[in-house]
Amino acid sequence: MSYGANLMRRLEAATLRLEDIATSTIELPQAVPALQQTLASPRSLASTLSTPAPASIGPPAPKMPPQEPVPESIEEFDAFIEQTVVKYVKNSKAIGGPIAEQAAAVLKGFQAMRRFLLITTKSKKLEMSGNDMKVYQELLKPISNAMLDISSIKESNRGSQSDQITAVNDGMFILSWVTVDARPYKHVEEGLSSAQYYGNKVLKAYKDKDPQQVEWLQSFYQIFRDLAEYIKTYFAHGIPWNPKGLPAQEVAKSLSSPPAFAAGGPPPPPPPPPGPPPILQINEQKAEPTAAGGLGAVFSELNKGEAVTKGLRKVDKSEMTHKNPSLRAGSVVAEREGGGSARGKSPAPARKPKPESMRAKKPPKMELDGNKWTIENFDKDTTEPIEVDASISHSILISRCSNCTIVIKGKANAITIDNTSRLSLVIDSLVSSVDAVKCQNLALQVLGTIPSVLMDQIDGAQLYFSKESTATRVYSSKSANINLNIFSTKEDDYKEVPLPSQLCSYFDEDKGDLVNEIVSHSG
Repeated sequence: MSYGANLMRRLEAATLRLEDIATSTIELPQAVPALQQTLASPRSLASTLSTPAPASIGPPAPKMPPQEPVPESIEEFDAFIEQTVVKYVKNSKAIGGPIAEQAAAVLKGFQAMRRFLLITTKSKKLEMSGNDMKVYQELLKPISNAMLDISSIKESNRGSQSDQITAVNDGMFILSWVTVDARPYKHVEEGLSSAQYYGNKVLKAYKDKDPQQVEWLQSFYQIFRDLAEYIKTYFAHGIPWNPKGLPAQEVAKSLSSPPAFAAGGPPPPPPPPPGPPPILQINEQKAEPTAAGGLGAVFSELNKGEAVTKGLRKVDKSEMTHKNPSLRAGSVVAEREGGGSARGKSPAPARKPKPESMRAKKPPKMELDGNKWTIENFDKDTTEPIEVDASISHSILISRCSNCTIVIKGKANAITIDNTSRLSLVIDSLVSSVDAVKCQNLALQVLGTIPSVLMDQIDGAQLYFSKESTATRVYSSKSANINLNIFSTKEDDYKEVPLPSQLCSYFDEDKGDLVNEIVSHSG
């Protein structure tokens, strides 16, 4: 064997040994396959290992502290807002107008309420005096501001959605339940009864016309029901606060301040700059040629000017029907298939609605749907009265009833009377008022107390007020022949007093204002 062959064999053995050492002493992650390929060659091993590692780009971003868990009552309140209140807000946005604007204020109020409830879970109960009273009022200020926004929207919008926004305004005093110590859920139930007075008007007007309005109203009512159940579960006897908590003012400041970063760590780096704006490519396409005829052909003919009449033939006098009666007698107007002349058939005049006396009578109806009584289409001359056992949350609608007597037992919420004739109504007591519209010969007797009576387009009415209801206020418009019969303790009998139905108005220059006087007739 020659010296050269022996040297080649020794070099090959040394190379294999170096490869074994490289693969056994250096472990690389699987994520760098290119570097593993480089180490496969021992000649490039030194150059690869001598290459410095890339420098890290800035310090690592600090970890944000974990969010503090909230109590179970706050979690359930968050679920109530996300499921019930947000559904009402979405339905309000679908309708738009003042309804959507008012729904945003309602959501703002519940968000402020959530913050107040969270503060009470971490702070001691405030004393209702001195500096504590100022802190307490400051905590409730966002809720009261939301209630003011709801009311201002109702006052500034008296259009087509007045019943809807009035119903929301009358019911959203429930936002103040956080100030009620004894059974606050009753406060919410009373809010639902107040909202149903105008809400049921909306239900009556849109029940068979606009399902969107009905769905909106039901989602609004659901807020009261779910909130009452929530309060019964967590705050049945009022808000307990936290006896071991911190002062409320400190807790409020900690909630309003931004979350703190990790100790000693810098704030998180700013987000990366936005990429280059997209390149807008405009593909120019030639307009498709319009087909012959149609509207384009009409305009092309009009653009000819006076030349448009060149193709017309002059009519001879012998062919004119207005100069030849014989041509008119023999002319026949071509009719289209299915009736109507060739020039088109004029639309039929709109049908006038039938008078009430000629309409088909609907069957009588008396039912309780939720908290609403509906009494309609009763017409009987018998002396047997229609009796209703009502409660404080019930609203009653009486419509198209004639020649009958209705007795409302118990204390109801509100009563609406619509399109009745010769109706006698006897009431024990009411929380709200009686609203009578388009009635003839109405007789109303109040045995207990009632705040007010609203009468619109009434032709003849007799109102009997007991001695407990002498302070009842009567509002009338477009009405005549209304008499008040007020019980007099001196005479131990009813005293009849007519309501004025004629006014005299004039401008007084000395006062600089309009003067309205009741016209009295004597003699």
